[in-house]
Amino acid sequence: MALLKAGQRRVERNIAQHCFMVVIDIFTGIVEEIGKVVNIRRGNRSFQIDIRAQNIMDDVKTGDSIAVDGVCLTVLGFSKEHFTADVMPETFDKTTLKHLKNNDRVNLERALRLGDRMGGHIVQGHIDAVGTILQKEKLDIAIIYEIKAPESVLRYTVPKGSIAVDGVSLTVIDVFSDSFTVSLIPHTANITVLGLKSPGELVNLESDIIGRYVEKLVKLGKDDQEGDKLTLNFLAEHGFI
Repeated sequence: MALLKAGQRRVERNIAQHCFMVVIDIFTGIVEEIGKVVNIRRGNRSFQIDIRAQNIMDDVKTGDSIAVDGVCLTVLGFSKEHFTADVMPETFDKTTLKHLKNNDRVNLERALRLGDRMGGHIVQGHIDAVGTILQKEKLDIAIIYEIKAPESVLRYTVPKGSIAVDGVSLTVIDVFSDSFTVSLIPHTANITVLGLKSPGELVNLESDIIGRYVEKLVKLGKDDQEGDKLTLNFLAEHGFI
């Protein structure tokens, strides 16, 4: 019993710490508007970008976080109709933002505020990998995308689970050995850049963070004594999953 309680306290402590971390700046994957790139000042592996926007500029402040095609960027300056942000080498290397050019359109979402509704799922704005659209087909009113993705993303991708594609919260239909499928409703296709993309184009992918936390918590028990081991059964039995 003592070992069980100790294990439960450790799970609670880790979940509390992790939840505090993700509450700092998170998104929901519900795109607020499509912005337009108006200027890019490039370095070797970084650049500064100006993006024209309207809806999200109502209450923007310097230091705010805005997801641009799913990538969390910090507002450096702004006017009534645009904001400026830096794209650092890490982001340049690991996302599609390096391919942006003037007049390109991008998905925009402000960081979630406490008290806002969680319309999609928890999105950090930290891209895990870049995927490639393999197929795009119409199924009645829906648009079905098949997207090629690396194992580092697919391991956390499950049917009926959530994934962010270019910052858009989507429900996974199927998962294959090197790809997955998602469906866009007409509304999502109409108000996001994703609805305009075609096979061969690249997209930013962010897997569901909850899966990563559960995996880590389970692994914490592997080096413990058998009676104190954290397992999926333990987490389920005590109401953590």
